[in-house]
Amino acid sequence: MTTHRAVVAEQTGGTEVLRLTDRTTTDPGPGEVRVRIVVSGVNPTDCKVRRGERPGQPLGVVLHQDGAGTVDAVGPGVDLQVGQRVWVWEAAWQRTDGTAQDLLVLPAEQVVQLPEEASYDLGASLGIPALTAHRCLTVAEGGPDRLGPGALDGRTVLVAGGAGAVGHAAIQLARWSDATVLTTVSSPAKALLAQTAGAHHAVDYTVGDTAAAIRAIVPGGVDVIVEVAPGPNAALDLAVVAPGATIAVYAVDGAPELTLPIRPHMVLGTRWQFVMVYTVPRTTKLHAVADVSAAVAAGVLPVGESAGLPLHRFALAETAAAHEAVDRHVVGKVLIDLLPDV
Repeated sequence: MTTHRAVVAEQTGGTEVLRLTDRTTTDPGPGEVRVRIVVSGVNPTDCKVRRGERPGQPLGVVLHQDGAGTVDAVGPGVDLQVGQRVWVWEAAWQRTDGTAQDLLVLPAEQVVQLPEEASYDLGASLGIPALTAHRCLTVAEGGPDRLGPGALDGRTVLVAGGAGAVGHAAIQLARWSDATVLTTVSSPAKALLAQTAGAHHAVDYTVGDTAAAIRAIVPGGVDVIVEVAPGPNAALDLAVVAPGATIAVYAVDGAPELTLPIRPHMVLGTRWQFVMVYTVPRTTKLHAVADVSAAVAAGVLPVGESAGLPLHRFALAETAAAHEAVDRHVVGKVLIDLLPDV
């Protein structure tokens, strides 16, 4: 029997429930792939699972949805080759095996080729952030259901919180698709990050009249809002949307409830679209994976400080500290190194 390292949450709670242990290594079955994880990405959703905020989540789980590495073994019916560089998505969704471990077996559908020119850091930063951003950008009535050059030509997109991981991916994907991209941020440093990612305009919402600043840039209003904090931003969103706009909500930062004035939105024909990446229809999800892969191949989803998304690195034994960094809303992407880059 062979084993490998894994960080397991035996129960829900604070970071003290995470422990490094040895886990039995299993072989892939038909349609499955075993991946040797090089970098694991940590998202707020992983911390929510640890804290028990995901009903029905089993205990004794290896956390983390996202990661990148190399194919270690394949089961019957799988086209991937041993040694191939890959990224994985939703590894721990309704499963007990996430990417916080050296070796991971999962369905081949969730294992995607990673080009040689794309780093493992990038591969581990895709998954939840990029697929969420893709969904937010493709739910508008009359808008595209796929992204790529020209898909959002002539449309304006406002990304709330453009310095976050989802915001960063939304800016990049919207720019790749030829939208005019605005973002709101809370400091000059975050404005610089968002503009480095590709935002045409960054508005600091802590200074002056944010709605007036946005309307000065886009007098007709914005067509799509990628919204991280619907409660606190509800009034601002109403003040800056164009008729028929879509507000795509993917998080509940700042408040768990949303109160809306009905008639103004009715007059404008506003669409409030709620997005949960895990429950996106399968065909739509696979289209998003394909579009994100195309964006990676086109070189338009870089990560790192020079791309507007600082990276914060931890060893596998430091997973608790990595979760603490996410819990305190560190600016950038938190990654866990399992192996030296190969």
